Amino acid sequence: MAQTVTPPRGMRDFLPADKARREHALGVIRGAYAQHGFDEIETPVMEDAAYLHSGLGGDNEKLAFAVMRRGITTEMLAAAAEADDALGLADLGLRFDLTVPLARFYASHRADLPAVFRAIQIAPVWRAERPQKGRFRQFLQCDIDIIGEAGALAEIELISATAAAIGALGLDGCRIRINDRRILTRLLETWSVPAEQHERALITIDKLDKIGVTGVVDELGSLGIATDGVADSLASIENAGWHLHDGTVPPPAWLDLEVYAELQAIRDAVTGIELDFDPTLVRGMGYYTGTIFEISHPELTYSLGGGGRYDGMIGRFLGTDVPACGFSIGFERIVDLLDTDVAGRADAVLLVHDKEAEPAALVALKGSLVASGARVRLAKRSKNVRALLERAEADGFTRYAFVASGETDAAALEFKPLG
Repeated sequence: MAQTVTPPRGMRDFLPADKARREHALGVIRGAYAQHGFDEIETPVMEDAAYLHSGLGGDNEKLAFAVMRRGITTEMLAAAAEADDALGLADLGLRFDLTVPLARFYASHRADLPAVFRAIQIAPVWRAERPQKGRFRQFLQCDIDIIGEAGALAEIELISATAAAIGALGLDGCRIRINDRRILTRLLETWSVPAEQHERALITIDKLDKIGVTGVVDELGSLGIATDGVADSLASIENAGWHLHDGTVPPPAWLDLEVYAELQAIRDAVTGIELDFDPTLVRGMGYYTGTIFEISHPELTYSLGGGGRYDGMIGRFLGTDVPACGFSIGFERIVDLLDTDVAGRADAVLLVHDKEAEPAALVALKGSLVASGARVRLAKRSKNVRALLERAEADGFTRYAFVASGETDAAALEFKPLG
């Protein structure tokens, strides 16, 4: 009995129709980003292990695929396994996101780049995830970043370009949740949380929508954090919004009014999508230093992308801090929501020919149609013509014609629509 042959776990093959749908979506996203003044770059799939494990990638560093150095022996592998130090044998690794490679790229090419650099990166990344629904070991990321702009203009441009891409894809009902890491820091300070426990406390706050106020209070208490006043603060957070400091109610003690005003200015400047202030928004990456944001949809329990400001990252490579902010569309999540029909991207013609047809004549017919801008496929007539046509329609072809032996004039063919 033949064996079932599949891709490695957590990785996927894409049939022609799926690939066409993905490429159509990528073309729309690229076009929207380019219209907003971003330039596409490319970085290697591998980076030095020292860069990938420099503390910039948060928990994702633990999921990086390592590439062993040449000349590793079985004895060295055994010793590394016993010492639980397999990374010591690696000098390279597959990139787990596009932000760390961008920081390295900018440090490498700063002299050749404009003072404010607007970058597009659309490429696969790899993480040693436990394969499950919605989680893959190889997936595409679609990032835009602005490096060198310290003001809110960066956030406004990023959100506007992302809104344009979402709109061009035809996704309705999306909104942007926005917050700032400095507001979260102020909140933790009002609870007297020690600085060394801030990141762990933020992980707990991020669970508010899942475990509720009581669950957050209990988990913070289990970390040894005093929880006096936490429940009251969380109650005010649950009712938060842009009304927090509009003069109708006194602002809560945890609200950083200067930062809140900056967020309001971003909201007022962005067009094409609504922004919601959400002080419970955390974003898991520890490198965020200011504004953070996510794409939400009322019918979905997960975000469709996100990003934020990471002013401290590039300085780890250059020795001098450079302001940076980025936004990533969750392509694998978004592409599954799109209309599967990508017909209309081009005229797509199927020529169904008899087996006696001369190859030279078929190629000439095909060539004349290709020259007119059509996409053309040749298919030998089969017993089950209906199945042949259905397959072509599924592959995105829009019309077909039967070609008899000796036919050489494309204008004489009788074309019929598919579907």
